[in-house]
Amino acid sequence: MSRRKSRGNANPIAIESIYMSQPSTNTSSIFGLSAAMVTPFDKDGNVDLMKTVQHAKTMLANGCDGVTLFGTTSEGYGISLSDRRAMMTEVAKALPDTARIHAGVIASGIDDAAALACAAYEDGACGLLLAPPFFMKGICDDGLFNWFSAVFDKIGTPLKDVILYHIPGQTAVPISVSLVSRIRAAYPGIVTGIKDSSGDWGSTEAYLAAHGDIAILVGDERQLPRAMAHGAQGSICGTANFMPSLLRDIIHGGSDGAAVTKIVEMVVSRPIIPAVKVLTAHVNGDASFVAPRPPLIPLPDADALVLIEAFDAVMASA
Repeated sequence: MSRRKSRGNANPIAIESIYMSQPSTNTSSIFGLSAAMVTPFDKDGNVDLMKTVQHAKTMLANGCDGVTLFGTTSEGYGISLSDRRAMMTEVAKALPDTARIHAGVIASGIDDAAALACAAYEDGACGLLLAPPFFMKGICDDGLFNWFSAVFDKIGTPLKDVILYHIPGQTAVPISVSLVSRIRAAYPGIVTGIKDSSGDWGSTEAYLAAHGDIAILVGDERQLPRAMAHGAQGSICGTANFMPSLLRDIIHGGSDGAAVTKIVEMVVSRPIIPAVKVLTAHVNGDASFVAPRPPLIPLPDADALVLIEAFDAVMASA
């Protein structure tokens, strides 16, 4: 039984900032905006559980429809099962039932992927952001279909609401349109979305054409206005950690996203996760958000300062 059923409905805590908007009413039928949450670590490199919960509340209070833990921006590839369980349990207890909480699953082993998924469902996740196996390269669709099938079968009864994670720049294992079709046919109703983090409009367009009846989500925020105009349902993205209101304006308000594009260009010109953590720390007024875990290293102070100043300049004119 999911622990989410018995959790409380704590009110989100909003951190005062000129960059924050009014709380989300979460009334839209589309997927909307999910923050690919950064993971805060303490001075010893351990997950800061209290700060994780507070940040999740803040994301909802300031425009997000949900949060996603353990994805790429969360450094989920390096978070242990015990930490994942503690984080998911506490976040699920703290957020209202209307919030969509997804758990990233990034694992090459069938048993490992299934175990991470089952723990996430048990601890309160409504669904998964599931990446393909990433160690072996050049795998054909038959092999990938067999992997996804084996993972799904091992998960068993809890299986629901799977968002397939297409991020070939990291995994080097693309998820083709035809593979999605095969998985959906074999497991009806289980795949409810695709997160396209390729940054390639052709890829997003192909997903929309073939699978527009489910949630096509954009990971590259620069593509978001165009994608929404062609039937996409929102985004799971890292920049929601520090500019949720601008992203919400694109998804729910039809904004052209000009300021978002400028800011994303700044972020991707640097190591992305450290840059996202710098701006998250800046907007929240909390330097402890800055530190990533090895093998990542923080941005150099001078580079971080340039990024912050450029970000502030764009936000001042947005």
